[in-house]
Amino acid sequence: MPEDGTNKMTGTSTKEKFWSGNEIREAFLRFFESKGHRRVRSSSLVPHGDATLLFTNAGMNQFKDVFLGLEKRDYTRATTAQKCVRAGGKHNDLENVGFTKRHHTFFEMLGNFSFGDYFKKEAIAYAWELVTSPDWFAIDKNKLYVTTFKGEKYPSGKGDAFPRDGEAHDLWLAHVPEDRIYEFGVKENFWAMGETGPCGPCSEIHYDMGPQGSDLGHTDCKFGCDCGRYVEIWNLVFMQFNQVEVGPFDPELGKVFRLDPLPKPSIDTGMGLERVAAVLQGVISNYDTDLFVPLMKRAAELCGAELPRDARFEEGKGGAASLRVIADHARATTFLITDGVLPSNEGRGYVLRKIMRRAIRHGHLIGMQQSFLYRMVDTVCNLMKDAYPELRESQTRVSQIVLSEEKQFARTVQLASEKLDDLIRSTEAEEKKKCIDSFLKEAGPKWDRKSVERDVEAFLPERLLDPRHVAGDPLVVDESFLKERGYFQEHYRPRLSGEKAFNLYETYGLPQDFIADASRDAGVQVDWPGFEKAMEEQRKRARASWKGGAKEAANPAYAKLAGKFKTEPGFYLGTSTKDARIEAIILTGGADRTDLAPGLRRYETNGGTVNELKAGESGEVVLDRTAIYAESGGQVADTGAFYDNSESQLLADVKAAFYPVAGLVAHKVVAKDTLRVGDRVAVIADADRRARIIRNHTGTHLVNAALRNILGTHVKQSGSLNAPERLRFDFSHFAQVGAEELRDIEQQVNDEIRLNTEVETNVTSLEEALSSGALAFFGDKYPEHNVRVVTIPDPRAARGFYSKELCGGTHVQRVGDIGVLKIVSEESVAAGVRRIEAVTGLGALEHYQQQATILRQLASQLNVGEEGILAQVEKLSQTAKQLEKELEAQKRKGALSQIDELAGHVQVVKGIKVIAAEVQNVDREGLRQLVDSLRQKLGSGVVALGMPENGKVALIAGVTKDLTAKVHAGKLIQALAKQLGGSGGGRPDLAEAGAKDTAGLKSALLSIPSLLEPLL
Repeated sequence: MPEDGTNKMTGTSTKEKFWSGNEIREAFLRFFESKGHRRVRSSSLVPHGDATLLFTNAGMNQFKDVFLGLEKRDYTRATTAQKCVRAGGKHNDLENVGFTKRHHTFFEMLGNFSFGDYFKKEAIAYAWELVTSPDWFAIDKNKLYVTTFKGEKYPSGKGDAFPRDGEAHDLWLAHVPEDRIYEFGVKENFWAMGETGPCGPCSEIHYDMGPQGSDLGHTDCKFGCDCGRYVEIWNLVFMQFNQVEVGPFDPELGKVFRLDPLPKPSIDTGMGLERVAAVLQGVISNYDTDLFVPLMKRAAELCGAELPRDARFEEGKGGAASLRVIADHARATTFLITDGVLPSNEGRGYVLRKIMRRAIRHGHLIGMQQSFLYRMVDTVCNLMKDAYPELRESQTRVSQIVLSEEKQFARTVQLASEKLDDLIRSTEAEEKKKCIDSFLKEAGPKWDRKSVERDVEAFLPERLLDPRHVAGDPLVVDESFLKERGYFQEHYRPRLSGEKAFNLYETYGLPQDFIADASRDAGVQVDWPGFEKAMEEQRKRARASWKGGAKEAANPAYAKLAGKFKTEPGFYLGTSTKDARIEAIILTGGADRTDLAPGLRRYETNGGTVNELKAGESGEVVLDRTAIYAESGGQVADTGAFYDNSESQLLADVKAAFYPVAGLVAHKVVAKDTLRVGDRVAVIADADRRARIIRNHTGTHLVNAALRNILGTHVKQSGSLNAPERLRFDFSHFAQVGAEELRDIEQQVNDEIRLNTEVETNVTSLEEALSSGALAFFGDKYPEHNVRVVTIPDPRAARGFYSKELCGGTHVQRVGDIGVLKIVSEESVAAGVRRIEAVTGLGALEHYQQQATILRQLASQLNVGEEGILAQVEKLSQTAKQLEKELEAQKRKGALSQIDELAGHVQVVKGIKVIAAEVQNVDREGLRQLVDSLRQKLGSGVVALGMPENGKVALIAGVTKDLTAKVHAGKLIQALAKQLGGSGGGRPDLAEAGAKDTAGLKSALLSIPSLLEPLL
């Protein structure tokens, strides 16, 4: 193995030129641009509007609606370098990452796509040219194999057989010898978007890594062996069918499907950048490419490891495996946070947290106990910022988020360790009781339980060593004692619940090996099969929670309409339009109908359209143009009505509007009169409601700009709502926004409002918009062309504008139309995400009036003028504090007066004085003073007190210094609190706890002697 720790392939498999990962990515995109493809930027790792996906996991995700007929674009050929993550839901490679050559959480998928343009012939020719041409990658043809689909039934149910892809086989013969073309079935060479929808055969290009590539040490295996020698580098999907479910579920056949040819077959290909980089750079493992080696070297520097040495150490307990994990997870962490995912306990944030904590744990495995992952962020950004410019802007913010998570994880591990200790102790106690019970049952009545318990406590701490060597008080070792010990040696097998151990692993991120080590040190076995079962159940839940439903192709009516025209968006011009033509009606509810197509149920919307909507019925109506804004981009939909063109007769109430497919607006209506396809109607939106909405929407743009100006450019929009009554803006920021900062933000926004500049809107390409300084929000979906840019000019600003954003919403004409903006709240909604709510215009006036009313009422209650409210409140506050102090002093005085009474209830347990009692009307500080005084009075002893407090229980235990070697106050209070549904802990001499069960307090305190006896 070379000194740099990489695993080189033998032979000259590729041309002599060294292809860097960045060069491979750029060459792929340039190649397809030369073939007439549009270069399309990578979409966000957070899929936009697709609930079926946890993360973007393939290049085709951003084109899914195009393939389904839900969207049309102004190009039919595209090429991308798409960032992808597979680490949750059904695509979960997390546990394998770092321990194989080609598993990753984050990876890049290079792809070319045809939307009804070219098909198999061109796709195969393009792929072969790029891979083998001396002008491009020049990979040795003798190292390549291709696969095609052999034909068979689709496994999800009964239906049409999928035919053999003889066409692809024959097309490959023009480039590849027959003996290098292999045919496989559905599992390997057929792709489907879901159980129904677009699907088709696929063809793969594989590279022979040679014997060194075999994970199993094979030296002469043939193609098809899955030992790791033959690596898929490119998958060409030929999307040519649409699978539809036929009829109802058949009890005998199950689901029955029909295979229909797609009218416009399409192409979707995916080449893994990391895999092809390994081929072109002449290495076996993806981790030995220049995409990972710099990251692994940096991880080694930070963690005090040596990459060349550790490359030989592959046991997963440190070394190269851990460095690979850190390198991979640093990439996933950086890109996910950049795209708006934040660590949390659910959904995408939960997966991110697992990735980060796994990286941190592997840092610990190689000796790094300090925060380090946040410093890996800079290396990732420097390595990949040219291909993904968004990394530059978010670098500082991402580092801060990662550092915060590292610190939180350190605290969490400490808490989890304490919980593991508790779990081990309870496991031991349960097993001990079980063994004692069974021993007494078997031994008979001559054995006394208390004597057996005392003997067991004597030998168990030494893990059943010869009792004659146990340290401490001398023991009488007789035949009975030895029999007890022998029984325990044979039967005492404390076993930690696998489910409970997994809960610590899953909930707190406590490493599995940490659980194993701590349990082994305590002499407790772990139910690892139960652990694995719980893990598998969790995986199933994760898969189910993100399985969603296969995204269906567009309703045929909408898809057909989308092919003919788009709804003209008149809402940008005003709140009314006339002579709009009804293009389609879909019935969704109302009176029973007898005129529906055969088999079409009363409220079914997937089977077709109706020609008319009768009074009282509800439906979705598509017009050729509309003044009703359809909900999108955080702006709620308009409401309004349809009238006849004279506007004298109400035809329908419009409750909302949405986009069923890109470019079409469907109106949710309740008919007041009969509506028919082909009718002409006047469309009128609620103008007052719209005016409130647009004031809030433009206000949101102003708030965003002010936040970035005052808090910093790390501020990123995380969500928004522009409704009639208020605006809501979520943004990334790590600390609460201070009162002074909020005043500055509000002041700056209102300064811009008073400037009253005219809001500018223009339509341009996405590239031009971004280069002009417009803000785009990752996670939102933008077309490559015809994007709307909303600009709020400011002649005072160096760039000539105060705000510039990509936005498809409606806005005021002049900023002064907003009137005024008032921030009404600022709060945290998630880790690293803050929320501001504000009101504008009439909403702001209503807010001011409400606040003024409250102020007048408060002044009246205090019997002062409004200007004297603060002084009077301060005066009352000081009086209340003084009275509280006096009350507390009286309580403590009363508590101390109980000392003599409590001291009179001393019990003696094995020669030790014990006070266990309930007290009343004492605060926490008084409780501590009471324990201190009782300890002093006892001289030597144990004190345990409990007190009901606001529906809960306060507990405290004190032990004099001479007894702490035998009785630990923290452990005593934990045992006591557990009986009452609580928890706590503390020092050996003083500990506190809280609990919930006030009714059980007396009986719990009565158990103190029995808790102490085994310890004395």
